[in-house]
Amino acid sequence: MMRFSTVELMDEAKCYERLVNILHPEGLQCPRCQLPVEHCRVHRRDRAPVFYYRCSCGRIYNAFAGTLWEGTHHRCSRIVRILQGISQGVPTLHLALELGIDRKHLLERRHKLQALAAEACAGGLLLDATVEADEMYQNAGEKGVPHLDAADPPRRRANKVRGHGTWDNDRPPVLGIVGRDSGQVRLDLKKTAPAAISSPPS
Repeated sequence: MMRFSTVELMDEAKCYERLVNILHPEGLQCPRCQLPVEHCRVHRRDRAPVFYYRCSCGRIYNAFAGTLWEGTHHRCSRIVRILQGISQGVPTLHLALELGIDRKHLLERRHKLQALAAEACAGGLLLDATVEADEMYQNAGEKGVPHLDAADPPRRRANKVRGHGTWDNDRPPVLGIVGRDSGQVRLDLKKTAPAAISSPPS
């Protein structure tokens, strides 16, 4: 099967501009003294469009300084493709093969990005006067778990276990709450079935 990467078709300058907007929504600035980049002079141009700047405080930096991508040697187009692939749910192995990079390295990067995304997600109580709540039971699939017991073979289709799902029977419940006014959503993976939601008091 031929694997085709779109990286070679991507404009490096536009990818760089996109990354700067993502990593520095308030504008690129010195990570030490927060002086805007417009007041710093260019120190190196050999990795254009990624420039290195020298601030008046003496700090030399580029757009990736102080971010998860600090020290990376990936081209901007490759970073954009990694972010795109992860956001689209492309399996790590497929993305690694497409880009010709180490799967373990990419998986570690993916976990760090997912952790940052989870940390940045809205949390806390919803301020809506009215909210709606419901739950679903997601078949986890036991991916990567060996089935050594002949009496417990891997499932071919959906989990047929009767009753409410639990973490132990491979149907963990996912609780969702949405605010009617704000539209904000809170999701939570439960170790046990959310009985309080499934059977509300009369």
